[in-house]
Amino acid sequence: MTMKQYNLSEDDLRVKIFKALADNVRLKIIRLLYRANTELSCGEIGDLLIISKSAASYHFKTLREAGLTTTRKVGQNKFVKLNHETFDTFLPGFLNSLDK
Repeated sequence: MTMKQYNLSEDDLRVKIFKALADNVRLKIIRLLYRANTELSCGEIGDLLIISKSAASYHFKTLREAGLTTTRKVGQNKFVKLNHETFDTFLPGFLNSLDK
């Protein structure tokens, strides 16, 4: 996702990013995806974090709209992965800090 897709200024996108990261569950989702180093299904993430399908869906949408993740649908399954471009541009070094 780029800023142009949502017609956001860089500062508007920064606000969306920080709001998305200001939640423990969403940080756990980011950490899971970072450590997995691949895409994971929404169901896998929900099961690992023990959150309801509706709660997981809300968190995935928030992360996707902030440009932090991308989602791919295959049949009935959705797969989520980190959008490294956003992290590299707006939060360089952030993902590496998740290992600490």
